Amino acid sequence: MAEMMRAMVLDAPGLPLRSAEIARPAPGPGQVLIKVTACAVCRTDLHVVDGDLKEPKLPLVPGHEVIGMVTQVGAAVTDLETGDRVGVPWLGSTCGECSYCREGRENLCDCAQFTGYTMDGGFAEYIAANGTYAFPIPDDYDDEAAAPLMCAGLIGFRAYRMVRDARRIGLYGFGAAAHIIAQVAGHEGKEIFAFTKSGDEKAQAFARKLGAVWSGGSEELPTDELDAAIIFAPSGPLLPLALRAVRKAGTVICAGIHMTDIPSFPYHILWGERTVRSVANLTREDAMAFLEVAPRVPVRTTTHPYALAQANQALDDLRAGRFDGAAVLVMD
Repeated sequence: MAEMMRAMVLDAPGLPLRSAEIARPAPGPGQVLIKVTACAVCRTDLHVVDGDLKEPKLPLVPGHEVIGMVTQVGAAVTDLETGDRVGVPWLGSTCGECSYCREGRENLCDCAQFTGYTMDGGFAEYIAANGTYAFPIPDDYDDEAAAPLMCAGLIGFRAYRMVRDARRIGLYGFGAAAHIIAQVAGHEGKEIFAFTKSGDEKAQAFARKLGAVWSGGSEELPTDELDAAIIFAPSGPLLPLALRAVRKAGTVICAGIHMTDIPSFPYHILWGERTVRSVANLTREDAMAFLEVAPRVPVRTTTHPYALAQANQALDDLRAGRFDGAAVLVMD
């Protein structure tokens, strides 16, 4: 008889997650079984649950910011052992053979699998994960603090690396990713300008506490022209606003996996060799580089713990913007 575990399960987009007892996964070749200790709740989880991202595996255990302990090692795993503490991110596996993988751009692999979307994720007591996509976690972080690093940190860091030469950087949407990357950028001497929903004085104060030199509503122009901007909020109308805020030759990065439709805008705000670029997923190199940088800053995550059974509440609180930082499901 199969061993069972507790999990929060999505049966169909638009429905609340269902608390269930399901079979504990067994690690296949190249996989490890991980006892989950914490899993952060990401806006991408909302996109999966709400149906913005199409064709998820169903039924599905969401969650892709996973921290846990390796309890079983499958065949052909050489780099991990039982007892290792690891993190599991959004990118769950790739083919390793296509042109993108061979060029070091595995984040674009057409055969990629994604944790908590096309394969079961970390809103559960255990997860089976590809051993080469599970990363040792620095001892500087406890499990709850480490969980947001696995997506908010990793995707944010990939976006930041695209504009790392910029001096003045605007962050649109000051949530989990922005509150991490603001610390990295500030540590490297950048000036951070934080853009929030109009009138959200709490979020603006939170940004200033983390080193932003300016904070205001998304419709506002900052006190200085920006060299670059990163849009973390999934709102298409922010793109023209960000283009207005960056100088000629500046860059605007769309960092989310999903964004609402971008409205038409006048050509003159793009003219001047401004660049618009998207971020897609992450690579293992991104993960290793960020997990080396984070303790040096040091990055400190702001977290709000929930029990596994409270996953629906955590998603709803995230949707409504009821907290700064990141929600984290902490296992018993």
